[in-house]
Amino acid sequence: MKIIRCRPSLEDTRISEPCYAVLEGDSIRILKDNPYGDQVFTGTSMALEEVHLLPPCLPGKIVAVGFNYVPHVREMQTKVPPEPLIFLKPPSAVIGPEEQIILPPMSSRVEFEGELAVVIGRSAKNVEPTQALDYVFGYTCFNDVTARDLQKKDVQFTRAKGFDTFAPLGPHIETDLDPGNLKLTAVLNAEVRQRTNTSSLIRSVPELLSYISRIMTLFPGDIIATGTPSGVAQLHRGDVISIQIEGIGTLTNRVDS
Repeated sequence: MKIIRCRPSLEDTRISEPCYAVLEGDSIRILKDNPYGDQVFTGTSMALEEVHLLPPCLPGKIVAVGFNYVPHVREMQTKVPPEPLIFLKPPSAVIGPEEQIILPPMSSRVEFEGELAVVIGRSAKNVEPTQALDYVFGYTCFNDVTARDLQKKDVQFTRAKGFDTFAPLGPHIETDLDPGNLKLTAVLNAEVRQRTNTSSLIRSVPELLSYISRIMTLFPGDIIATGTPSGVAQLHRGDVISIQIEGIGTLTNRVDS
């Protein structure tokens, strides 16, 4: 099942505010509430072209994972962490499909990082790895945009990862998916820059969810960004960056021009 969050493209009395919906081909069915509990439909259906896609969820927090593919570890000239390296990105960084990534004046090198994002479906605390997928609602594409020069300067990741627009998310949530074997590709201006399979993750989705849930409670709508492969590259004004994940789709954003 594919879940979107949207608003009408034009003034439309059928929906007056952002809402969740189930995507079925070229049409959508509007949900009464968020999709994490019992899914109840309003009875309203619309064509997909009649709505504007928003970020498919509103995370209370984004827990991102660093250095979770060996080639990226080598690319960054570091070592595989003995435990998962996690950091937080603020919800204020989230943008949806086709929205613009804004390059901050205080950075001279902003890079993209294509990633698989896990969307939490129910509260998770002290979860065992064998049960972790029971707490997952679905999966979507994520771009962990990073001011690389500030990351190196600060050591801590907060500033480098936390600017507004530095967390593109979408285009929708796919609920029926095996996260352990998905092709991931990042395309910059029609050139493939990243290509991997999630089977190459150093720590799998169940491992990550279990580990994080022993530190902090995860709530419905929260995001775990699972790490990026090698091939990260600088973004410039006017660039178009697309993150493609098998079984989900393509998240495309243009850089502020």
